[in-house]
Amino acid sequence: MAARIAPASEPFDPQVAEVINRTMKGRPPLRLFTTLARDPRLAKKFFAGGLLDKGHLSLRQREIVIDRTTALCGSEYEWGVHVAGFGAVAGLSEEQVRATVHGGAEAACWSDEERLLLRLCDALHADCDVDDALWAELQRAFSDDALIELLMLAGFYRTVSYLTNALRLPPEAGCPRFPAG
Repeated sequence: MAARIAPASEPFDPQVAEVINRTMKGRPPLRLFTTLARDPRLAKKFFAGGLLDKGHLSLRQREIVIDRTTALCGSEYEWGVHVAGFGAVAGLSEEQVRATVHGGAEAACWSDEERLLLRLCDALHADCDVDDALWAELQRAFSDDALIELLMLAGFYRTVSYLTNALRLPPEAGCPRFPAG
């Protein structure tokens, strides 16, 4: 698969290069990042919206939401980047990684709190909303600030999925593909 828009060539805008280098920690930049680097304004806006810092969620909670959202959106590129980069560190088992693509919230591999996260992703994907019953359950498990972060995280990675899918970004080397159904 070939990308629809060619990535930028180095040297990148200095501010964009700094953010890419800080994000990649010495590894080669992701194709998504080099494609966005074509326009420094857009790249800066994208990186300003990221939620990969220490916030109100654990790494595991964050990665479950990202993996499920990108899987629901069909973004094999971004799903693979996150599974490769964070899946093991977040303590996701092979069964759980597979379930982000081919499992429901009721899969036996999830805790009750994790099932809530998956149900949230599923509801947002299907309806762009959360019904009152699910919201009440989420409020019992997460602070208001964490709930806002969850909504922003799912929305941001839906946007990332739009980018990676519409740009037809091929998978990064060493990143997994969606597991077979």
